[in-house]
Amino acid sequence: MVKGATLPAGPSRSLINLLLVVLMMLASIDLSSCAVKPIPLTRDEVRSRMQEDRAVLTKDQEPVSDAIDLYDAMARALKYNLEARVELMHKMLAQTQLDLSHYAMLPRLAANAGFDGRDNYTGGVARSLITGQQQIQPFTSSEKNIFSADLSLSWNVLDFGLSYIRAKQAADDVLIAEEERRRVANRVMQEVRAAYWRAVSAERILPSLKLLNEWVSSALDKAQAVQAEKLSTPLVPLQYKLDLLNTQRYVQQLFRELSTAKLQLAALINLPPGQEHALQLLVPEREGSTLSLPPDMTVLEDRALEARPELRMIDYRRRINAREAKAAILEMLPSLNLQVGENYNSNSFLFNNHWGAYAARTSWNLLNLFRYPARAKTIEAQHKVLYTQNLALTMAIMSQVHVSVAQVAQAKTEASTAKLYHDTQAQITEQTRQAWRTSRVSEQAMLRERVNQVAAQLRADTVEAGLQTAWGSLLAAVGEDVLPNDLTQEQSVSDLAIELRTRWAKSKELLK
Repeated sequence: MVKGATLPAGPSRSLINLLLVVLMMLASIDLSSCAVKPIPLTRDEVRSRMQEDRAVLTKDQEPVSDAIDLYDAMARALKYNLEARVELMHKMLAQTQLDLSHYAMLPRLAANAGFDGRDNYTGGVARSLITGQQQIQPFTSSEKNIFSADLSLSWNVLDFGLSYIRAKQAADDVLIAEEERRRVANRVMQEVRAAYWRAVSAERILPSLKLLNEWVSSALDKAQAVQAEKLSTPLVPLQYKLDLLNTQRYVQQLFRELSTAKLQLAALINLPPGQEHALQLLVPEREGSTLSLPPDMTVLEDRALEARPELRMIDYRRRINAREAKAAILEMLPSLNLQVGENYNSNSFLFNNHWGAYAARTSWNLLNLFRYPARAKTIEAQHKVLYTQNLALTMAIMSQVHVSVAQVAQAKTEASTAKLYHDTQAQITEQTRQAWRTSRVSEQAMLRERVNQVAAQLRADTVEAGLQTAWGSLLAAVGEDVLPNDLTQEQSVSDLAIELRTRWAKSKELLK
């Protein structure tokens, strides 16, 4: 406590008022100069973004040095496909949000410091309530400039309960993100499977198509020469040219459809544009005859209803909604806040400049009682929506299982027929070629049978690709997870391909 202290006079009030006017003028000038205006991106900024994106697109990817098979392509898609990586980022984001929600359950530890000043001393007098006379002279118990600080620990019991429920919901969000990643990854793998088999068909047929196109072009030149020399009636060479042009148009149509197969596959495995021509594919063996269907459809239905990621996501959302009902009940309860802290004040008039403080306070927002019925109705409506979605999805999944099984069975029949058709057409083409060499049939007939052979080969490859796609759809329909649970970006493509090949072989055994 200050004893015998004299109170010095503060700065003149006119000087304080002048300072206030100057500060207000400076503030108005600063506000006018800081007005925010829309600034479009410059061309250099856009080009910089483009260069950064191009550099990041294929950064740290293992180069394709050898020919790849189906499982190498699927492994590359899982590691490098951007859509699959987006879902992986969503899962990581959900995990970080869960980690962040844990901190909301901790007590609040706050450190505060401040400085208060004034141009004169605060003071007061005392007056008698009986006589109304002033009892003492004006006095002060506070300095003009005071520094204060405190460190307090507070814990709200109700907030802890709500934070615990929110953390549980965040944990369910992580599981939902994982199921969504499984769903997207399975779809990407189906697309890779279909694109790979189309690209394989292109590898097999495009050389034959190029040779056939050259053959047809040569025949057209000969037909044009016959027509120009008028060696026969005009109608004969014209009809022959028309047949050749129809053949050429069909060949060009096939070439257009197959030439983009590698582009689609390269996009799925995130291969840099322009490098698809260097992509070499290993032609797999036809395994349609090794795929078999189980006799009991109930087993497939039960497995699908148990393992499909879409149903699991609804289950987690229903659990989140149930916890929301608990949170609504907690919000109606009174809030109890416990607090303890250490304080300091530089005011020399205080007898104790350091002191510890503790408190317990409770508060109750009574309006939450009136809001709860509407909140409860909203939660119940959400529950009904999720329940109805679950029923609708259950019926849709059971139908998908039956449709997928029918598609696999039909694809197996078509594959068998296409193989027999291709073998028969190959024999016909060989007989026609031998007859053409001995001039027993015309070149037109030879070209026609050669086109038919190419079409038969394409049909066989297309049906085989359809069978593989149907089988992959069946696996997806029953929720068969062929994805590694511990997939990381550090895992090599070759190791991941081996694991996918093993899981694929097991999945074929499980569905027998």
